[in-house]
Amino acid sequence: MSTPHNQAQKGEVAKVVLMPGDPLRAKYIAENFLENPVCFNTIRNMFGYTGYYKGKKVSVMGSGMGMPSIGIYSYELYSQYDVDTIIRIGSAGGYTPDLKLFDVTLIESAYSRSSFAQVQSNDPDDIQYPDEELCQTIKDCASNLNLSIKPIRIHSSDVFYCQDDSCTKDAMDHGCQAVEMESFALFHNAKVLHKKAAAICTISDSFAFEEITTPQQREQCFNDMMKIALEASIR
Repeated sequence: MSTPHNQAQKGEVAKVVLMPGDPLRAKYIAENFLENPVCFNTIRNMFGYTGYYKGKKVSVMGSGMGMPSIGIYSYELYSQYDVDTIIRIGSAGGYTPDLKLFDVTLIESAYSRSSFAQVQSNDPDDIQYPDEELCQTIKDCASNLNLSIKPIRIHSSDVFYCQDDSCTKDAMDHGCQAVEMESFALFHNAKVLHKKAAAICTISDSFAFEEITTPQQREQCFNDMMKIALEASIR
């Protein structure tokens, strides 16, 4: 069995999938953290791998950028490959000065003006939520690793390049502390399919100060987030 976007056969994907946006980050995680990783997908270079972490089967697969992309991959993983849990491990831009580069955040809610939920299932809610139990597991794992993780509300935007700052102002008025482009759709898919989802994001740039991570850093230097997610994946 395969889909137009995923060549994996049934049973080749673990029940828990870690999902970075960047497929090269998925490759990095598989090669540096998993034992005996096997690549199950190369379609569109959206790499997916299954291996073992501390003796337990775990998969990691890229989602691409934006809600339509993660919407496709997460929906197929949940509905076609019997995946129970997806933990997004992405990057985000900080809105507030208290979020510094490389800070790890736990997304406790995702606000968006996107039509994704409305079109997908007539869901009018502009805030989508992760699984509470999974979020608590992630907090516990961060604590056990002595790693800091900051709970926040994220802004999931459909647009990366805005012509003015009205979109940012609207998001901050709704309590958002950072911005990315995927969590809202992931949380919605999990809700409608009765699955579990969570998101951990590392701050890669900021609207509050002029600093930004490099592409190589975003691919290979978000190890604290990766370690927390891997520990949570085997709980």
